[in-house]
Amino acid sequence: MKNLLKFIIVLFLTFFARAVVRRYAPKIVMVTGSVGKTSTKDAVAAVLGRRFFVRKSEKSFNSEFGVPFTILGVENPWNNPLAWLSVLRSALALLILPNHYPSMLVLEVGADRPGDLARILRIATPDAVVVTRLPDIPVHVEAYASPEAVREEEFSPAYALPAAAPLIVPSDDRYALDNALRTPARVISYGATEDAHVRIRDIGFYKSEGKVAGMTARMIVRDEEGKAVVKGSVGRAQLFPVAAALATASAFQIPLAEAFAALESYEPPPGRGRLFAGKNDSVIIDDSYNASPAAVEEALASLKVFPHAARRIAVLGDMLELGRYSVMEHERISALAVESADVIVAVGIRARAFAAHPGNAEVLMFDNAHAAASALPEYVRPGDVILVKGSQSIRTERIVKALLANPNDAVRLVRQEKKWRERG
Repeated sequence: MKNLLKFIIVLFLTFFARAVVRRYAPKIVMVTGSVGKTSTKDAVAAVLGRRFFVRKSEKSFNSEFGVPFTILGVENPWNNPLAWLSVLRSALALLILPNHYPSMLVLEVGADRPGDLARILRIATPDAVVVTRLPDIPVHVEAYASPEAVREEEFSPAYALPAAAPLIVPSDDRYALDNALRTPARVISYGATEDAHVRIRDIGFYKSEGKVAGMTARMIVRDEEGKAVVKGSVGRAQLFPVAAALATASAFQIPLAEAFAALESYEPPPGRGRLFAGKNDSVIIDDSYNASPAAVEEALASLKVFPHAARRIAVLGDMLELGRYSVMEHERISALAVESADVIVAVGIRARAFAAHPGNAEVLMFDNAHAAASALPEYVRPGDVILVKGSQSIRTERIVKALLANPNDAVRLVRQEKKWRERG
């Protein structure tokens, strides 16, 4: 019965979303990939918003439900029947009444299982595609025959592009570059390589009043360049969404100076390397939104070079949805954790592998986020830098919340909506 109801709802959403796209014919920019989609979507929308009436996907709503919600301009009704009636009224109003509809949609699209993106592409066809990283072992791989199958699906929106349409890809990613050659699109690359159309140079920490307050780098676009500053979050990965947004600006003939001006107000979404003051004069790197091997690797690299840390503490939860690659990837990340942290805090059954070969690192192990959140506030010392990262279901944001120096900062964490809090 539950599956039947879901099928009916998806059918309803698909019908109305397709009808709205046909009626208003907005330009559609799709953001796809395995790592950094939401940050990239936000940065791209900020830049395009300088010239177009833009609507973007809210948060990480990138599924067969989330994409129609964005097209229809409605919030997720969850299980509220009255809210679903409101969705129906909004959809009918868009089709019957005159509306000032956005001229451009920036849609984050994602796949949890085979066929997800094919269903989304039946709703809307992209006019431009931005691809983020496609790693060796992507998240959700347990639902697919192979990592290659995941990457192929995540890249599939690019195959729907018309000839000469913009395809923005990371120059550091061999899968994205190889697949781009199989399309008739106009390829624009971004990254840290010398041949990228938008080149990232001189990556470093941005400091304010002597404290780390974000990331900075030079961005070179053809014969122009500018300084990018991403405030409030740390990690090399925070600069790639900015580079992707500048590449998108180039594709739509938005001058570099104008694009940089648009990005001044950009900040990464909650749970993506966000900096907080922690208890006992510590520093928290809140990367609690989710965890895939590639993302954990990047986060540990940031922790390793974070300046002036008394102790570097890596609080790492289980990485889920890896299927047969789970044991191998947890063991691989274990070696990186030992090199990056003075203390390894493992949260969850799979995460125990992070502490299997601790080297000189101190090890703490907890069965769940509740237990870690109870114990760690008394453990941290002045000057500690604490990275917190784990898969969504591990709910490591609870640990971040317990470590905050200012409890009011909790509203800036991920999964603070009532529906999430009700899950315990």
